[in-house]
Amino acid sequence: IASMHDEFLGVGVDVIETNTFGAFAVPLDEYGIADRAFELNKAAAEIAVGVAADHASPEYPRWVAGSIGPGTKLPSLGQISYRDLATAYEVQAAGLLEGGVDLLIIETMYDLLTLKAAVAACRRAMQATGREVPLQVQITIETTGRMLPGTEIGAALAAIEPLGPDVIGLNCATGPQEMDES
Repeated sequence: IASMHDEFLGVGVDVIETNTFGAFAVPLDEYGIADRAFELNKAAAEIAVGVAADHASPEYPRWVAGSIGPGTKLPSLGQISYRDLATAYEVQAAGLLEGGVDLLIIETMYDLLTLKAAVAACRRAMQATGREVPLQVQITIETTGRMLPGTEIGAALAAIEPLGPDVIGLNCATGPQEMDES
């Protein structure tokens, strides 16, 4: 993982992501290691932060984004409770923050309730650790112009904006041409 970060930074990338997209209790439980979520996230953050520091200079700083993905169970479909999901995300975010990430990125979200649980968890983890970092959220829009459960992009933005993320973006499911409504 350190070598991968090193290669990205070596070609001029400014921000690298931790290798923690699915490193929270819900997906980790499928492998019998849910209890290691904090440890794994802290270690992943420390690895990325260390490599970024090796490439940084006062003129050219480098940053680390703590990656938080959607997981394998949706509260909107009743597969997991909002509380259980938010608790799992809070442990992940706390590990990333303790490991020294510069921002948290909640990415590839295709369910608004999952996104809300992750945002609330990140805010609680920031308060608990005493570290406030920028928060970026990214939703995934399908070729239908909607999120997987059917939420259209305008409604998604209306629901996300009051959560107060520092950055809102799109990623993954389609390319830029498919995301353009014109």
